[in-house]
Amino acid sequence: MIRRSRPVHFAGAIRRGRCSAPLRNEALKPGMTVGLFGGSFDPVHAGHLHVARTALKQLGLDRVWWIVSPQNPLKSRRAGQFLRRFNSVKDAAPGPRMVVSDIERRTGILTTAELVSVLQTRHPLVRFVWIMGADNLGQFHRWHRWREIAASIPIAIIARPQDPVRARLSPAARQMAPHRVSEIHAKMIAKRGAPGWTYLTEPLHREASSQLREK
Repeated sequence: MIRRSRPVHFAGAIRRGRCSAPLRNEALKPGMTVGLFGGSFDPVHAGHLHVARTALKQLGLDRVWWIVSPQNPLKSRRAGQFLRRFNSVKDAAPGPRMVVSDIERRTGILTTAELVSVLQTRHPLVRFVWIMGADNLGQFHRWHRWREIAASIPIAIIARPQDPVRARLSPAARQMAPHRVSEIHAKMIAKRGAPGWTYLTEPLHREASSQLREK
């Protein structure tokens, strides 16, 4: 049985990191459904926008938060300068329903498990959904406290061209299989809560960060 993560107090996270006010567009209201889309976005590309737009449409979200991470702990390559990446995401994801957030850098939060717990504790009347591309599903079992993440927040996986069959056969996908929600009922996962995940398909973008870096 998957154990839920222990609540993390928002004030404690603030003390460990940079103490600055939330961004104006981060305002959340009770009843909202918000997708959390984290990554280093180094660089941001059309595939990222495809993931965000697919989740926004198929899940019926009020907002998608692009959470720009200071550094992905699973990547050996050091991420580029944060402000450059943050501003690039702002340019690539326009519109009032696309919110670009520096909450991890601002608060000193280091892991997805802690971030989810902080936001859910701070905003108990907001429904959150974690968003990721199918390529990340393939390595989800390597994330810190991944089972607690799966137990505490619904997850939407967006199909990507990087071997989607292998992703759906990954250790995490196999363990989470009993809680999978069909794509036609994807809009229900936020209301039904965790554990629960869905796999969404749309016409795929093949553009990848590694290819852009080579260019």
